[in-house]
Amino acid sequence: MLPTLSVVIPTKNEERYLPAVLEAIRRQTFQPTEIIVSDAWSTDSTRDIAKRAGAMVVDGGLPSVGRNRGAAVATGENIFFFDADVIIHDDHFLENAVAEFVKRDLGIATCNLGVIGGNAYDILVHHFYNVYARLLGSWHPHTPGFCILVKRNVHERIHGFDESIMFCEDHEYAGRAEKVSSFGFLDSVKIFVTTRRQERDGRWSMGIKYVLAEMHLMFIGPIRGDKFKYGFGYDEKK
Repeated sequence: MLPTLSVVIPTKNEERYLPAVLEAIRRQTFQPTEIIVSDAWSTDSTRDIAKRAGAMVVDGGLPSVGRNRGAAVATGENIFFFDADVIIHDDHFLENAVAEFVKRDLGIATCNLGVIGGNAYDILVHHFYNVYARLLGSWHPHTPGFCILVKRNVHERIHGFDESIMFCEDHEYAGRAEKVSSFGFLDSVKIFVTTRRQERDGRWSMGIKYVLAEMHLMFIGPIRGDKFKYGFGYDEKK
């Protein structure tokens, strides 16, 4: 029997994407104990959509704040952090992910990333990221915030996400979690994301930003302050 699972999704104005991920979770062969939507005061119908789908809605903030607020009310033994625009094709995703997580006795994990609707550049970048992150492994763990599976007691032990970190807080979180548990990449599942951020911020500018952020993390430390101009929320570009 698999341990209980809570799903936490931070949101801000996600009425376009949230229904699809909630429906994908509803179809899963292994159902979470609860879905918690941690909302940063959306001005669209995000909260109503979440409530109609049976999710618990709590007040959130920036992604690290939202994840922490969601985790604070979670009751599952494990927590899966997703974003609203992830695409889960496999109805066995949660079952396979949690089963492998338990079998390998991991404390925190993520998986390979795929992209939906992107061009050749997007596919290449995501492939490179997968290879790069796996090469770094537990030496410098990378867990994109939209796909993190973690034991709730590990999350609590490290006091959750550092809310003073404005950018790449997910990787910093993984680094602290790895120090008190074990980190790994799940091989049984793969998650997909959209290219909406690339389209909003520009592919080259976004790529340069992440390269600089990676150098900052490795040689300086966590990124506090808004020096990388992180924007939360995805209102369509006019």
